[in-house]
Amino acid sequence: MILKRNLFITLLIVFNIAIDQISKMWVRANFEYGEIKNLIGDKFIMQYVENKGAFLGMGSDMNATLKLILLLILPTLVLGYVIYYIIKNKELDRLSLIAFCCIIGGGIANVFDRITRGEVTDFFFINLGGVFKTGIFNVADLSVTTGMIILLFSGILSKKEKATAS
Repeated sequence: MILKRNLFITLLIVFNIAIDQISKMWVRANFEYGEIKNLIGDKFIMQYVENKGAFLGMGSDMNATLKLILLLILPTLVLGYVIYYIIKNKELDRLSLIAFCCIIGGGIANVFDRITRGEVTDFFFINLGGVFKTGIFNVADLSVTTGMIILLFSGILSKKEKATAS
């Protein structure tokens, strides 16, 4: 049972990393830097950029030591702890486990880019007018965000189940 659970965890994390890395390789091979392609009108756009910072380029102008600490060492330590947590905590529900695996996979994928390339490839952009607009992001960012939303949803469900049970 434990082996099956750990295999599930490993496969889900590797899947998230693989999809992200494949998508980034495809974009780098098929786009010129800065090139824009509309996917669905001007609402869903692909634009190839390289991000030297964190979310939305924040921190791209930090000095090298600070970047090393905040964009590589700290995230690696946090990801390591979360991996340890989900492997040791056998009482996590399936939804929370999936959420944590998405967060870990996306996090590892972006840290991997920073280690191997010194920057992260981004390429998706959504602009739904005044309703919703994103910065340019990638599949790893989408994995982390999806994981966070699932984790929030899982927490709400868990609280409702506990309230119903008591």
